[in-house]
Amino acid sequence: MKEFRIPQKIPKQPTSTNKSIRFPNDLIDQVEAAIQGTDCTFSAFVIEAVRVALENLREQNAEQ
Repeated sequence: MKEFRIPQKIPKQPTSTNKSIRFPNDLIDQVEAAIQGTDCTFSAFVIEAVRVALENLREQNAEQ
């Protein structure tokens, strides 16, 4: 299972789509606290978290 690490910088993607999603305020506060003092943006944090989650799901499905 891949371990999540706060990304320093995520390379700009050649294509991307803007998606609006709602986060609970307490979760936003936790993410912002986690990235404080780093070069990581909120978006970069969320993108990396989703990538790790998807990779972990693929691994779990492969084990079944």
